[in-house]
Amino acid sequence: MNYFRNHQIILLYCCFMFQLGEKLKFTLFGSSHGPYVGCVLEGIPAGTPVDYDLIMKYMTLRKPSAGIGTPRKEPDIPEIVSGVRASEADGSPILIRIPNTNVRDSDYSQYEHTPRPGHADLPAAVKGLNCMGGGVFSGRMTSAVVAGGSIARQFLSAYGIRISAFTRSIGAVSDPEERGFDDVKGSEAFASRACTEDLDGAMREEIMRASEEGDSVGGITECLVSGLPIGFGGIWFEALDSELARAVFSIPACKGVEFGKGFSLAGMRGSQSNDQYCYRDGVRTMSNNLGGIVGGMSDGAPLLFRAVFKPTPSISKPQHTVDLRTGADAGIKVAGRHDPCIVPRAAVVVESMAALVIADQIRRGF
Repeated sequence: MNYFRNHQIILLYCCFMFQLGEKLKFTLFGSSHGPYVGCVLEGIPAGTPVDYDLIMKYMTLRKPSAGIGTPRKEPDIPEIVSGVRASEADGSPILIRIPNTNVRDSDYSQYEHTPRPGHADLPAAVKGLNCMGGGVFSGRMTSAVVAGGSIARQFLSAYGIRISAFTRSIGAVSDPEERGFDDVKGSEAFASRACTEDLDGAMREEIMRASEEGDSVGGITECLVSGLPIGFGGIWFEALDSELARAVFSIPACKGVEFGKGFSLAGMRGSQSNDQYCYRDGVRTMSNNLGGIVGGMSDGAPLLFRAVFKPTPSISKPQHTVDLRTGADAGIKVAGRHDPCIVPRAAVVVESMAALVIADQIRRGF
């Protein structure tokens, strides 16, 4: 199936498409309550291994966990329509579609004229966009990000680049320890994506307390990337950190991104914040306050960044809104199937966005 035929198929599913990357292009399509969400991944070299079991591993990490996730259940089985043969990329665009099976629009019809606080309903309505069930603004779209990102991760493995994220905090519960890559990878064993069993229990309790009160809670995801050589990355508008920030900010509910010590750097002096150098089997940094990036390029230390996710806006507590038909104030309580906290599911999405950006920068020769 050729490139143009692939895109004809996409246009049958959704009139909206959103693109990330230049040489390794990721195109996102679909909506939360349409027949599919999906993606096209262009620029994966022929011969790149595509292990479907690895794709499913990452898709499973995005699924909600009992008690702390949404009751909406989706099988999330990616269908690779084209671009892969005999478990290898064939060099043509890889088209992946993920069927939506639980699409009760009626659950959201009451919000068509009473925009939900914290959601995109109001600006979407002004633009004339359908926001039913979240539409293209829904976290459901991130399933395609994980599917495409999992293939980008397999491309990166040939370069020795590893990516893993964990939950740094949920609500008032925070992990105070510095975490190495093995600790972070171990978070995959816990529903909250915490690094230890004790923190997992405390974070799950924090989520469940908010849920029992008809409320929600936010938190912070921290991501580590190892294996980037010194000098990897672009400059100015192509800087590695600026392109990562742009991609991660695109994840629904992300409201902040920081690298290394981030905003804490404002309270330091240069003598404290500078990552000084030494020789240890080559040039090494003696700290990682700047998150492994200076001038938009890797300094050889692990790339470290955090993403802040707001509390899920869909809550059953009474809130103020307006009725767009009458022009009067109104009240609202949001019912339906919602995560009381999206942070545990966001970790693999952050990893996937990082993989797509870094893979694109490799293809661009950075």
